[in-house]
Amino acid sequence: MAKFVFGLMQSLDGYVDHQELGPPAPSTFRHFIEHVRDLTGMVYGRRTYEIMRYWDEDQPDWDTGDHDFAAVWRSQPKWVVSRSLKSVGPNATLIADDIEAAIRGLKAERSGEIDVAGPDLARSLTDLGLIDEYRLYLRPVVLGRGTPFFAGPRPPLRLVASDLIGEDMIRLTYVPA
Repeated sequence: MAKFVFGLMQSLDGYVDHQELGPPAPSTFRHFIEHVRDLTGMVYGRRTYEIMRYWDEDQPDWDTGDHDFAAVWRSQPKWVVSRSLKSVGPNATLIADDIEAAIRGLKAERSGEIDVAGPDLARSLTDLGLIDEYRLYLRPVVLGRGTPFFAGPRPPLRLVASDLIGEDMIRLTYVPA
């Protein structure tokens, strides 16, 4: 059975606006390359998937880390939950109908860790009791606005770990209480 983990970088005040947060430090970026390499796959909401599609095609200004991340990201299966998209890119499967059954099927059929990305999607999966772990990657930035990490009321959680990631990020790991 797969373990579903919702984790995103966020500001100290709880927002996940990736444009405003900017790229992570190189050592932190290396953490994410290794993290994605070890995944069974990723489940995305539409908006997050559209942001991540950036990694589908090489860019002329990329460095070695960018190429490494793109390679591992492209190699992982992706499931995109959206009722508005009509198609998705390479190595991705669109889930448009009976989302609960599709996600429960993934959880039952796969083993390993599957990342869940997108606050609205995570809220829906939280409401269904499908998120096994929450990882809050805190950046030393205060934004004052953006999309909150928790799209709804914070579920009852229990802290199970805190780790320094790279030079300037702390990961707080919670499980449902």
